[in-house]
Amino acid sequence: MRYEPTPALHLALCRAIALARCAGRTAATPADLLHSLLAETEGHCVMTLRQHGLDVAAWQRSHPPTNLVVDEGAAMKDDAFTLPLRHILLRARELPSLLTEEGSLASDQVLLALLAEDAQLRDLLVNFGLNYEALAATAVCPSAPLVVDDSVLEVEPQAPVDLARILDAAANRAAEAFRVLEDYARFVGNDVLLTRKLKQLRHDLAKAMAQLSPTWLLTARDTVHDVGTDVSTSSERQRSSVDDVVRANARRLQEALRSLEEFGKIVDAELGRTLQQLRYESYTIEKALVLGQSARQRLEHARLYVLVTESLCRASLVGTVREAVEGGAEIIQLREKNRSDRELLSLARELRRLTRRLGALFIVNDRPDIAQLSDADGVHLGQDDLPVQEARRIVGPERLIGVSTHNLRQLERAVAEGASYVGIGPTFPSTTKEFAELAGLEYLRAAAGATTLPAFAIGGITLTNVSAVLSAGASRIAVSHAICTADDPRGVARAFKDALNRARRADTSTP
Repeated sequence: MRYEPTPALHLALCRAIALARCAGRTAATPADLLHSLLAETEGHCVMTLRQHGLDVAAWQRSHPPTNLVVDEGAAMKDDAFTLPLRHILLRARELPSLLTEEGSLASDQVLLALLAEDAQLRDLLVNFGLNYEALAATAVCPSAPLVVDDSVLEVEPQAPVDLARILDAAANRAAEAFRVLEDYARFVGNDVLLTRKLKQLRHDLAKAMAQLSPTWLLTARDTVHDVGTDVSTSSERQRSSVDDVVRANARRLQEALRSLEEFGKIVDAELGRTLQQLRYESYTIEKALVLGQSARQRLEHARLYVLVTESLCRASLVGTVREAVEGGAEIIQLREKNRSDRELLSLARELRRLTRRLGALFIVNDRPDIAQLSDADGVHLGQDDLPVQEARRIVGPERLIGVSTHNLRQLERAVAEGASYVGIGPTFPSTTKEFAELAGLEYLRAAAGATTLPAFAIGGITLTNVSAVLSAGASRIAVSHAICTADDPRGVARAFKDALNRARRADTSTP
């Protein structure tokens, strides 16, 4: 016996397909069908729900109708509906109808099955006054399942259960891994940006999975008979450090998302694409977490960063660098804008040899190729220079990559792209570089509370205003003019370092 939808249900299904396509999805979901059933203001479903308490006017104000072009001749093919919706249509056949003769599928049957199977949609209508218990009492005598033939609404009975088990297990693994990584970013990294990003991704996963019926997933769950619960390896039971936990859960997350993506395509192609994007995001967040921790460890004691340009140095460039390091600078950056490549490489190699003897890190400004050829410790990039990922292809995995940032959006991008440290500024007007506008102390305060990635305040910092910089939350500074033009670069560097140390001691002594 073939179950054909009544004309009213056929129109509702066609409208649901149109709603899905309007939203950019390839298959209609249970939510699409519910909105479609309630769009017919004088239809039987609306009248039934009104009789059972639904505030139809409030619903319609909250969910105004969408102008759609509905193809009433659309074929009811399997791929026009997500698997949860096909499952609901099958369950609807088991319910009696007050509207039709045996052999047809009516909208009231589908409505009852939809609300019975999808708790989220049921709760949504309850929030608008629906007395679901009273409504459900109209279907307390379900008929025995009927044997159907080659109906376009039919699916293989066992397949939905097996698929639901896979999706439920993979979604749980992914959500758990997201939570572990979020806890790390929050409690170990104390990083607002990464914590917020991980929380958003966890919510994005929940939103993607929300289009699947929770009842469908929970009904299929069978932990007791899951053969995988007793299968494990020794490496799964051991973690030697917090870093191990991060790496293990990043891999777990990516594997779970891949499984969700592949099996999710069976339900809905759009769901597969959404999960694929989440998987890509997981690679980015792993890079930010792992590289950020590595950079924090490597730059833990680096507080004073000095940028040198030969034309600014009152003494010789080499003499200025030597005195700055002896005064306490831990990082030296070579910033030369008007040198030929040959001259720049020669100068970079000379400073590399000097800083290595002195025990300081050496950074080249703008030029990852020169950094690589001179064996520098890293390269510093401006907003108009190569992206971090392209510079990384040149300098390799071990070298530091710093990025200048002037607002929180740029800071967030630098963290996500795997920057080793960031410049925060300009804080004050600079004599060595012009900017259209100042980021100022306000951005410095915001950045100090947003990320624990090593961040150096930069731009016009002097011994006169450094206290304001440190009071705004900075714990690291980058200076150029104040040291390069000084008669006593070592003494000025030592004065900056003393100010940094005083601020650090005051910070650690605060209860």
